[in-house]
Order: sequence, then C-alpha cells, then structure tokens
Amino acid sequence: MPDESVQPPFLVFGAPKIGEQEIAEVEACLRSGWLGTGPRVAQFERDFAAWRGVQPAQVAAVNSCTAALHVSMVAAGIEPGSEVITTPLTFCATVNAIIHAGLKPVLADVDPLTQNIDPDAIEAAITPRTRAILPVHFAGRPCAMDRIMAIARKHNLIVIEDCAHAVETEFHGQNAGTFGDFGCYSFYVTKNVVTGEGGMILGRSEAHVARARMLALHGMSKDAWHRFGDQGYKHYQVVECGFKYNMMDLQAAIGLHQLARVGENWQCRRELWQRYDAELAGLPITLPAAPEADTRHGYHLYTVMIDPARCGISRDGFLDAMNAARIGTGVHYLSVPEHPYYQQQFGWQPEQWPNAMQLGRQTVSLPLSPAMSDADVDRVVQAVRKVLSGS
Repeated sequence: MPDESVQPPFLVFGAPKIGEQEIAEVEACLRSGWLGTGPRVAQFERDFAAWRGVQPAQVAAVNSCTAALHVSMVAAGIEPGSEVITTPLTFCATVNAIIHAGLKPVLADVDPLTQNIDPDAIEAAITPRTRAILPVHFAGRPCAMDRIMAIARKHNLIVIEDCAHAVETEFHGQNAGTFGDFGCYSFYVTKNVVTGEGGMILGRSEAHVARARMLALHGMSKDAWHRFGDQGYKHYQVVECGFKYNMMDLQAAIGLHQLARVGENWQCRRELWQRYDAELAGLPITLPAAPEADTRHGYHLYTVMIDPARCGISRDGFLDAMNAARIGTGVHYLSVPEHPYYQQQFGWQPEQWPNAMQLGRQTVSLPLSPAMSDADVDRVVQAVRKVLSGS
C-alpha cells in the first residue's frame, strides 16, 4: 500500500527551465572575475537585437522591465506632469514607472475577451495633457497595435510597449515592442526568457536608446567595461542625473542560452496551453480566448476565470484548494485600482474600470512552464477537476 502521508512535491508556479549550458556559463562568468556589466551583457544585447531584427545600437540591457519603462519615458523627453494612458489590468510596476518618471497615469479599461487595453477606451481617455500610451501585451497576447498606433499618430503621442509577457509575441507579422517608440521586456525568473532579474529596452531611435543606456548607469558617459577593460583605464563624465539600472554579466550569462532556446521553449508552452484547453474544456470555468488570426501569442500566462456562481467556490477559495494540493498558482492581476496606495493617491475606485475589476477578482493563473512534465500537467488538471467537483 502506498504511504498516503507522503505529500507530492510542491509544483512551483512559473519555475524556469535551466539547462547545463546556463550553469556552465554562470560558472565561467564567476571564474572570469567579471561579474558586473561587461562582455556577456554586450553579447546578450547583440543576440537580442539580431533576434528581433534591429541594430545593436537600438537595444540596451537593464536590470528589470520596470527600469526599462522608467528610463524609456525619461529618455523620450516627456515633460513632467504629462499624462500617460495605460491599462488597469497589469502589475503595479507599469503604473509605478509612470509615477517615478514624474508623469501622471491615466487608466483605460480592457476588452473583457482579450484582457488587453481597449483602443476605444484609450481614445476616450485622451486629454490635452496626454503625451503617451503605454499598452501592455497581457499574458503574451498582442494588443491591437494597428488601432493603437493610429490613435498615437492622430494625437501625436509617444508609444511605449510593455512587453514583459510578450518576448515572442507578434501582431500581423511584426514583433511586439517594435511598433512604438520603445519596447520594454522582462527577463524575471517567471518570464519566457530568464536572467533571474533583468530587462531590455528596444527603441526606434538610436539616440533615445543611447540616452536610456546612459541614464541606466548613473548618467555616466562610460560603463565599467569601458572604464576598466583591457584597453586601459578610461575617464568618464556624469552628463545627467541617472539611475542604477544596469544588467550584470552574471545575469546575461543565463540569458544567452535562454535566448538561444526561445523557440523551443515557446513550442513547449504552446503544447501545454493546448493540453489545458483540451482537458479543461467543459468545466464551469472560463478559459483564455483563442489567439487572434495573424498573431503569435507568447503563451506566457494561462489564466482561467473562477466565477463563484458557476464554480461553487470563490476565486480565493480555489487558490487555497490548489495550494492544499501542492500546486502553485498566481493572480494576474488584481486591477490596479484595488490597491490602497492608488486609491489614496489618485482617488481611483475599481468600479471606474468594470471590466478590469471583474477580471481581476476572478482570475487564476495555472502553472505554465517548459520545465513542466506531462505528469505535472496531469496533476494540475486533476486538481482543478477535483476542486471544482467539491470532492
């Protein structure tokens, strides 16, 4: 008889798939004596630029997508106090970056099907003080960039794409992050390309990217590799009051091999997504909408909706039950106006953006990672069925 007291291992939500190549590269980096910004960051930038089909001077590696968003807005020269329109269904970092840039966030509700910012809501939110749109490609699904760019051209607005979920995403054959003035990517530990912590700026203007790169390292004219490398010491000048946002070689050492396997890992997540679609069909939950025609979904988050009236259990009750089954889940996201800081700072209430409010109160993200085995997927599916059956 099996020992029922022995619990299965906890299935970590969003666990990355780390291979021997990443481990060997990190070891080589440690042995090299160069851990900070240096040759591996430069190589990662070149590889990323080549993969996205842009020039190396159009990208700059930083320590997070939050940093990428912040310095992109500063580098764009948006005057302080201007309004930036974004989605209420996003991680707080999107809104915080706007605030840190000295700008005012303005929320526009999402489409309830795609969960992305609604272009009609963007148009309705524009005022004489609006200077930029910050769309978020939620869960890897591309925003309606044709309509968003048309609005931006009509009103002469800057567009900064939040591609934290969308490193592989395409809209009508074009890569997410290459439509607007800037695209900002995340390599956080749960993301589709992992460096532990990390981000990348991709810009249309090489001059804007050069300024962003400089701002990301204290506003200095030369980084450490160019000051202390084997070409001899080089003096630097501080030309702006910048930030400490640079990526380390230790992070890029992981990212080099993650990026090399990006297509393989995307295909794995796509297959897991399709298994969930097939095996969860018919349950009293709302599954993610199918990808739109002529797009490439990043398959970053598999979000289901738990409506208590249909499911017989609350969203938080579902989360607790999955945790009891030793399966990690996520919430992506409570809408931004649910959080007390933004209520106090801006007077926002969730009801002002009803679609985001409802989605945020019902959403659950199931594990989705190329590190998952078939047995892991079976465990998730069986647990979801058991929780919803009440047994």
